[in-house]
Amino acid sequence: MRPKTHGSLSLKLLLICVFIAFLLLFVLRSTLTSSSLSTSSSSKSTCSSPKCNKIPSSVAKSLIHYTTSAITPQQTHKEILVTSKILDKKSPCNFLVFGLGHDSLMWHTLNYGGRTIFLEEDEAWIQQIKKRFPMLESYHVTYDSKVNQANVLIEAGKGTECTTIADPRYSMCQLALKGMPSEIYDIKWDIIMVDAPTGYYEDAPGRMTAIYTAGMMARNRENGETHLFVHDVNRDIEDKFSREFLCEGYMKKQVGRLRHFTIPSHKSNLNMPFCP
Repeated sequence: MRPKTHGSLSLKLLLICVFIAFLLLFVLRSTLTSSSLSTSSSSKSTCSSPKCNKIPSSVAKSLIHYTTSAITPQQTHKEILVTSKILDKKSPCNFLVFGLGHDSLMWHTLNYGGRTIFLEEDEAWIQQIKKRFPMLESYHVTYDSKVNQANVLIEAGKGTECTTIADPRYSMCQLALKGMPSEIYDIKWDIIMVDAPTGYYEDAPGRMTAIYTAGMMARNRENGETHLFVHDVNRDIEDKFSREFLCEGYMKKQVGRLRHFTIPSHKSNLNMPFCP
């Protein structure tokens, strides 16, 4: 989603601090790991090259970009910190983001060593971002819903075809997104963020299907749980659809316009209710 641009000195400073903290943690972990390996077995070789202590190039590029850019992400620093704390615990992990924007390079870098995939509705915007940040993995997704259909869709979502746990690509539910690349359905996602598609005018696709599909992918995983974030919950659709299909019982917290859910796998117990 092509984001609105606005400057924020405090947010820029926050991003710089986050990256510096990330770099210090990365170096500390690397140092401790190297020290542990060297003391546990003298037969194992240790890295003596100067490259071992260098900042990874992708991290360096991110730091330079956010330090010099006048464009900052749409999320506030408090909202960003909610997700970054989970990433600090889970990364490297599988992280799926609905939306490609000015914060994408940050999420990619904070999940260093993991796999971060971005789903975007605007093909031209994808090409524009790829030229600037070729390391980002993104795919075009087509939505056939519209904001003005939200009331009809939320009622349809209450039917048994939508509350039965199933792979979204084979679901009979009207809310299930079926046209995404196959690997999107196959990967076991640790974290999913819904910050797209566009949803602020009547003919926009809205986030109804993205929210529902994200929740169903979390329930349909073989085991474990998925951290799921929805942004812009100050808007009616994001508020109602996240409560209905991600469930208030699974909601952990809300900070500003960001809502955090933790959804467990339902595959091991198909008798679990859709919402607790």
